[in-house]
Amino acid sequence: MGWSKPERLFHDYLERQAKGELALLVARAGAGYSGHCAVIWRSPYPGFRERNIPEIQDLNVRPAHRRRGIGSSLLAEAERRIARRSEYAGIGFGLYAEYGAAQRLYIKRGYVPDGRGVHYNGEPVSPGTRYPVDDGLVLYLLKRL
Repeated sequence: MGWSKPERLFHDYLERQAKGELALLVARAGAGYSGHCAVIWRSPYPGFRERNIPEIQDLNVRPAHRRRGIGSSLLAEAERRIARRSEYAGIGFGLYAEYGAAQRLYIKRGYVPDGRGVHYNGEPVSPGTRYPVDDGLVLYLLKRL
C-alpha cells in the first residue's frame, strides 16, 4: 500500500474480533487481498467513546486496486454493521497529503467534522502549540446513519 502493515497487526485484529471488540472487514479481488478496514466498537477517541459511537479505522486499499469503489464498499459495509448498534459512525483522518484520497472519500460519503477540532494522539491540540504533522495529528468526523 506504499507502507508496510506488520503481520502482527492482523493477528491482533483477529484476536480482538474474537473478543467482540471489533469487526475486521477484508475486500478481495478474485483470490487476492484488495483492502481492509476495522470497525472499533468502543473507540479510543473520547469524543466517540463518550457517546458510544463506533469508529471506522485503518481503511486501506492496495494502490493497484484503487479507484474501483473498494474503499467505498468497505465503508458501506462498516456503516451497515454500525447502524445495527448506533445512530452515528465515526472516523478520523490524518492531515497530510497521503490521506488526501481518504479525506475526499469521507466527505463525499457524508462525514462532517465532529466539532471538537484537531487532536494529537487523542488529545485536543492547543492553539499556538507546535505538533508534528504525522499519524497522530487527526481530525475526527461523524456521519448520521
